[in-house]
Amino acid sequence: MQQAQRWYGTGRRKESTARVWITPGDGQIAINARPFDEYFQREAWRTMMQQPLDLVEQRGKLNIMITVAGGGLSGQAGAARHGLARALVEMNAEFRSALKKAGFMTRDPRAVERKKYGQPGARKRFQFSKR
Repeated sequence: MQQAQRWYGTGRRKESTARVWITPGDGQIAINARPFDEYFQREAWRTMMQQPLDLVEQRGKLNIMITVAGGGLSGQAGAARHGLARALVEMNAEFRSALKKAGFMTRDPRAVERKKYGQPGARKRFQFSKR
């Protein structure tokens, strides 16, 4: 008996990490054991996460299981997109150039700037009084 094909990719964005497994199937997507549209309730997050599938025309052909941790839902959607792109390249190396050109293979390095001491935030200063 042949073992089912399964590919894996790790994605990161802000403070979020996503572990993505893809298998051939009928297009089911589960995130943290919950349905895809129940977990990402905003259409923007759902669209963002599925961009790599649309680009390589694999939407509806793969079952996707994702485990996300850390950060907020926006960062988790970005991490899922990054992990999905990496898993698609594991599945078929020919997808790499298209996904890389679209920017899905690059880890977004932007993160929240740390708060500095002696001030209320990262950039904000307390009000200056001359006298």
